Amino acid sequence: MSRIGKLPISIPAGVTVTQENNVVTVKGPKGELSQFVDPSIVVTVEDGNVTFGLNENTTVEQKQQHAFHGLYRSLVNNMVVGVSQGYKKELELVGVGYRVSNQGNLIEFSLGYSHSIFIQLPAEIKVETKSERNKNPLVILESCDKQLLGQVCSKIRSFRKPEPYKGKGIKFVGEEIRRKSGKSAGAK
Repeated sequence: MSRIGKLPISIPAGVTVTQENNVVTVKGPKGELSQFVDPSIVVTVEDGNVTFGLNENTTVEQKQQHAFHGLYRSLVNNMVVGVSQGYKKELELVGVGYRVSNQGNLIEFSLGYSHSIFIQLPAEIKVETKSERNKNPLVILESCDKQLLGQVCSKIRSFRKPEPYKGKGIKFVGEEIRRKSGKSAGAK
């Protein structure tokens, strides 16, 4: 059995977890999420805990079943944390003339291209942009869905990935970029 899959998930106050027809639904103060669970995994909700077990009467390979065990436990745990606390990611724009602004969930990026880049975010994500003098512009994204938040951050980052020579681009706050010295440092 999976070491992660064996761990029970404790349900915090204000969060309800229901399981019906292989779909786990989690409701909390920050929102509501649902996830399909493979029939080879048995989900039990009792005494303020959610536990995951293996279904012995299944046609799925044992190795695949053990992989599902840990996977679905992690997905449901992320849902419980998301609806109770939420997730937050901060992106920083590093570069001369890089700007960002938003109207609701529509974000406009100015990243040194000949045109502005617009992206419409899903309704589940809250966005805030900060532009202070002598500081890099910030994009702050919040959501209860960890998977969706990571996907949107990856899409935004793909507009201008951080490059290793000058460090320009869109990066996560606190992320270390491995820098290269360039060709002038190696020649003598």
